[in-house]
Parts: sequence; structure tokens; C-alpha cells
Amino acid sequence: MACVSSVRIEPDDSKAMSSNSQVITAPDETPIRAIAPARTTFGAYVQLSKARLNAMVVVTTAVGYLLAAPRPLPWMTLLWTCLGVFLAAIGASAFNQAFEAKRDARMQRTHTRPVPSGRISLAAAITFGLLASIIGVAIICPTSTPLAAVLTILNILFYALVYTPMKPMSSANTLVGAVVGALPPMIGWAAATGTLDAGALLLGGILFVWQIPHFLALAWLYREDYARGGYKMLSNTEPTGRASGLMAITYALALIPLSLALVYRGHAGIIFGATSIVLGAWLVWMAMRFAATKTKAAARALFLCSVIYLPMLLCVLVCDMRQPLSLLTQHRPAEQVPFVDPAQQ
Repeated sequence: MACVSSVRIEPDDSKAMSSNSQVITAPDETPIRAIAPARTTFGAYVQLSKARLNAMVVVTTAVGYLLAAPRPLPWMTLLWTCLGVFLAAIGASAFNQAFEAKRDARMQRTHTRPVPSGRISLAAAITFGLLASIIGVAIICPTSTPLAAVLTILNILFYALVYTPMKPMSSANTLVGAVVGALPPMIGWAAATGTLDAGALLLGGILFVWQIPHFLALAWLYREDYARGGYKMLSNTEPTGRASGLMAITYALALIPLSLALVYRGHAGIIFGATSIVLGAWLVWMAMRFAATKTKAAARALFLCSVIYLPMLLCVLVCDMRQPLSLLTQHRPAEQVPFVDPAQQ
């Protein structure tokens, strides 16, 4: 259920790939043996949970709730929903790392994770993921709405059983993974209203579309490492970078009308609209630079731009949000004033 990738960007050490490049393959698929860092067991489980990364999942869930919820705001429902989603996201992350442990052990970027480094056993990781998922859903069921609970369950299953096994099979995994990141704000919306309407789909659509240039840039930065792990990413199945660049530009452009549609629907004001245009233009420019040069420096700039883009957009959205149209049209009946006959006074 992750939205933002937490990675350490390595220094740029490559130039643009030539148009006649071959599919990138790993020169050595032997697991990287490294001495496990001397960390506490608690720290290992915190790393397994991807707590900092999943905090962004909570943020997007809260934004969906805030945009849709009636006023006065049911704060306890929001808090319980965010807690349940956070635990569910932790569970999904644990499943993902457990199922990918052998491939993670081959990659420079992931071989120190708790399972491949041996700090947490495979069985313990799966058990932890199962407990976190069950508790998360158990919190949402009585405190939120049935639709929010169903979407949470579907997101866990989709992440663990569809997206994760698809990564070594097809480069389309990026699109499938984007569905996982798009659902949390829709879960928040469903928790507030019990339904999904156009506003929920627009908000989920923004999260879906944003993830494409974000992950394309990440995949380009670590294309050799992904190949070493045996993952099918667009950056190593089509290594010229033309497809990655075109997709990054296309999806970055799509963010602008999607964001403006929230203004049109009455969920945000002119400040958000103007901000979304400026941020969107910046992201498109970074995507165009990446498409033109295909260097790691350009990919890094696009990745960092996407990391800044999303929290800024959501922050302005919350500050400039409006009540949904359905609530604006619901007028409370006028207070009844008792009639007093002047003749009786």
C-alpha cells in the first residue's frame, strides 16, 4: 500500500544509453552476503513495517476522509480509520518483503532488509504481516464503514498476491502497483461517506497517475539492481528509455486536468487550482528533461520532484478544500419560530 518510495539516491555514474542497447541482465545473481547490521529486534520490525513510508499512506487516507466527511468532523472515525489503514499497510509491506526475500538478497539496495539479512525469519515476517493485517481490518470494521473495510482487505490482497508476484513476470507491474497506491484516499472517502463518488475517483486517480513518473524514475536509477534481482521493469525490458520517457511525460501531464477537476467538482478552490498547475508544470518539465537525456541525473531530478510534488499538492488541497457539492446542497430546515397572536399580548 505504499505511495512514496523511500530510497537512498546514489551518485550519478552513468550517461544516456544508446538506442541500440540490449536488454539489461544481471551479471551475477548470487545473493549478496553481508554481515547483518547490529540492530535491535525492535528496529528490525520497524524496518520490516516500513513505518515512515506507510505514514504517507495514512496521510492520503486522511486527505480522502477530510474532503468527504460532513461537518462537524467525526474525528474519532478518522483516527480509527487511519490507525487501521496504517496497520494494514504494515501487514502488506511485511508480506511483500517476505515473498521477495530471495530476490532482495541479490540487490545492493535491498539486501540489508530484515528478512534477507537474517535478522527476521521468513516465518516471523509472514506471521507479523498476518497479525498486523488482521488487527488493522478488525479496527476498521466496527469503527468505519463496510466499504472501507472491504477496500482495505482488497488492497492487502492485491499488493501481496497480485502486485508482488507480478514484478518478476511483467513490466506492467508498475501500473498494477499504482492501483495499490491509489486506494488509500478512496478508503478514507469511503470511511467518511460509505460510498465512492466522482470526487473519490478523482482523488484516487491523482494518486494512481502520480506514481507512474515517480516509479519510472526510480526504476531507471536502479535498473541494473532490478535486473540483478530478476524484476521485469520497463527500464530493463526497454533499455533505450524512450518508453519510460514518454510514459513519464504523459502521466505527468494528466495530473493537471485531474487536479483541476477537483476544483470543478467543488472540492477545492482557486488557490489549489493554481498550485496544481504550477506543480504539474514543474513535474512535466522534469519528465521532459528525463525523456530527452535519459541520464541518472535527470531521473534523480524527476524522482525528487515527484517526492516534493505530492505532499505539497495534498497540503494545499487540505488548506483550500471545500465541502462536497452533495453537502453544499443539503440545507437544514429553518428554525421554527412560535407564532404569537398580537391580540393576545
